[in-house]
Amino acid sequence: MNKAVTTRLYAIVDAAVASSAGWHPAALAKVYMDAGVRLLQLRAPGVEGQVVHRWCEQMLSDAARCGARIVVNDRCDLAMLAGADGVHLGQGDLPVEEARRLLGETAIIGLSTHDDSQVWEAVRRPVSYLAIGPVFATRTKDTGYAAVGLDAVGRTVSAAGDRPVVAIGGITLATAPAVLEAGAQAVAVITDLLATGDPSARVREYLDVCGEPPG
Repeated sequence: MNKAVTTRLYAIVDAAVASSAGWHPAALAKVYMDAGVRLLQLRAPGVEGQVVHRWCEQMLSDAARCGARIVVNDRCDLAMLAGADGVHLGQGDLPVEEARRLLGETAIIGLSTHDDSQVWEAVRRPVSYLAIGPVFATRTKDTGYAAVGLDAVGRTVSAAGDRPVVAIGGITLATAPAVLEAGAQAVAVITDLLATGDPSARVREYLDVCGEPPG
């Protein structure tokens, strides 16, 4: 069985979103972990590599104390240097095969997909999980793709076989249960974890509606 994703909530710490809400990325990640998140992604497009590396090291130090896993968005080099658990790649990033060669067989390697053709291509590659989205409309990240809806989540799950599917894009506390019912292993959430100004309580709400006990 694929063990890349064993949680229902995948928290994405986006540096720009965190900053706009008054949070340091590593500090926000610690709040998430203290509240029970066990899979996190650090996303920091446009930020200097040495800064991202420092954030990642801070996150990994906190993760070691609670058994959480840290994935770096896009940057295989920084994932390797920091000793992160893996990398999440977009359609235009380093090829999955090269990332697997660099990071090894046990690394978590996720790949974003946005339509059926990308899903079918992804299942032929050595990915640990597939991300499908945006499920709903979102302004957090401009993928250039329209919202795919819950039906696409189900089709992706069918195509993925034993590989976990992570749904992302516009997911809220109200819609997360429906996304999971559509077959996704986990929901990846960025902005809605900060919606109330109390990310710790928001995480606990997500874990509750997703049927997952706090870690």
